[in-house]
Amino acid sequence: MKGVILAGGTGSRLFPLTKITNKHLLPVYNKPMIYYPIETLVNAGITDILIVTGGNHAGEFLPLLGNGSEFGLKHLNYTYQARAGGIAEALGLAEHFIDNDKVVVMLGDNVIEGNICAAVRAFEKQERGAKILLKEVDNPKEYGVAELSGDRIVRIEEKPAEPKSNLAVIGIYMYDRDVFDIIKTLKPSRRGELEITDVNNAYIARGTMTYDILQGWWGDCGESIDALLRVSNLVAQTGANKMDL
Repeated sequence: MKGVILAGGTGSRLFPLTKITNKHLLPVYNKPMIYYPIETLVNAGITDILIVTGGNHAGEFLPLLGNGSEFGLKHLNYTYQARAGGIAEALGLAEHFIDNDKVVVMLGDNVIEGNICAAVRAFEKQERGAKILLKEVDNPKEYGVAELSGDRIVRIEEKPAEPKSNLAVIGIYMYDRDVFDIIKTLKPSRRGELEITDVNNAYIARGTMTYDILQGWWGDCGESIDALLRVSNLVAQTGANKMDL
């Protein structure tokens, strides 16, 4: 199984910090933000990793990360997203890298306390389809929210006015090779982007989507400067990626 970390975008919600650097290179407590998703994938046994970046500061990843040896990797792959066209478009750039393998996709601004080892092992055994991770949140109107029926996801609604649950879809997704065929069928949303929620709902419509509930805390550092501070404090207080494998 391969891993893809999406680390592009303009970082506009973190201005002015991102006027001179990519947001994924900003510090989260004592490490650059991009370290956390790399460590999450490596902890789960995924060592063939592609970073999708973009913008004016993409070259800054190379002197920081190099070939990934600091994380025990033999090689680290990179590709470039020329414009901010959405998460699904960014993932589409990884088609040549993934080939016929399964993939774990992680947003580069997401930080978790624990690990995804159990979810990855379960997805390895899953014959086909996709798996997403959910987390209970206090403000589901701000996220993509999963509607459940028994143990099945029946729909994901983006920022609903009346959420069907308090289970947010976090930025960790697992897909089989069909994801690239799905991406090619997508139409841009009202904001002109290819949406990952549309990808996930396509798998739900096929009846091949599963889910796990994430244990431990989760933070999206890219939401706002307040969120960046909150996650930094959580890392300082409790650590991240520290659960037993």
